[in-house]
Amino acid sequence: MEREYKECCCKHTERGDEERKKLINRLNRIEGQIRGIRSMVERDAYCPDILVQSAAVNAAVNAFNKDLIASHIRHCVVRDIHDGNDEVIDELVDTLQKLMK
Repeated sequence: MEREYKECCCKHTERGDEERKKLINRLNRIEGQIRGIRSMVERDAYCPDILVQSAAVNAAVNAFNKDLIASHIRHCVVRDIHDGNDEVIDELVDTLQKLMK
């Protein structure tokens, strides 16, 4: 299936249908959690209750990131190193540094 990419760079990752579905399902759950937090704020819910839900969203985003990083390393990084593109290592290090801030 041909996809149109409207990103700021020319790189993209081709994902299998199963991986794409898994990532989108995670994002849909996170989106639902965010809507739930917004609803809590609109209803003036107790701050600690909102914070607990916010922490759950952070954990869900971290789990999403771990899955995406693992997939990136297994596929993109391995492929690029195999093709002689060692610059992908520096890119990975930069990405990990941004995630750890």
